[in-house]
Amino acid sequence: MLNLKVVTWALGISTAFSFVFCVAYGLATPESLHMHAFLEQVLPGFKWLSWSAFVIGLVESFLYGVYAGLVYVPVYNFLQRRWGA
Repeated sequence: MLNLKVVTWALGISTAFSFVFCVAYGLATPESLHMHAFLEQVLPGFKWLSWSAFVIGLVESFLYGVYAGLVYVPVYNFLQRRWGA
């Protein structure tokens, strides 16, 4: 059985870290190689790049991970109880 709190926090932190990595990669590479258009599409309110947009993107990324954990863990635990060994 998965712990809802642990998985939710782990996914939230992982997606926030991935966002920071994508932004850092975008700052370190030429514009043709980074994904700022994708980030602007999936993160409402995010525009490349200001401090307020960075914070908005970081919070939204964290919340996407939290949402994934809140959806995944109950489904996994239900199926584990039903079909698990």
